Amino acid sequence: MIELAERLLTEHRTIAVVGLSTNPEKAAHSVPAAMRAAGFHVLGVHPSATELLGEPAYRTLAEIPEPIGIVNVFRPAAEAPEIARQAVAIGAKALWLQQGIVSPEARRIAEEGGLDYVEDQCMAVVRALSGARKN
Repeated sequence: MIELAERLLTEHRTIAVVGLSTNPEKAAHSVPAAMRAAGFHVLGVHPSATELLGEPAYRTLAEIPEPIGIVNVFRPAAEAPEIARQAVAIGAKALWLQQGIVSPEARRIAEEGGLDYVEDQCMAVVRALSGARKN
């Protein structure tokens, strides 16, 4: 799975983060911030924020007005299947569940929808180990 994860970071620049936190002390904020610092274009999906990491925030994936390479998930596993459905619907290329998040149903939905799938991996750790940068 690490090889796939590294390939995704090489192939894609735009990452939509479902559950990007407004709290800088949480991993759901620091991991996307690290990805942004490495040159990735990070867009946050949050129910009430208007801006995250200097970019407009969106309430749903469907509201994002540009193509998404990777949908990165910082939400509980129980929410992952619905997020997978939304990722398929917007034409994302991959679904990535953060470290500690596993969902066989989300995997099935993503793979049946043609998305690459990574679960239980920290995107920032994979990025650091692979040296992937976009700037």
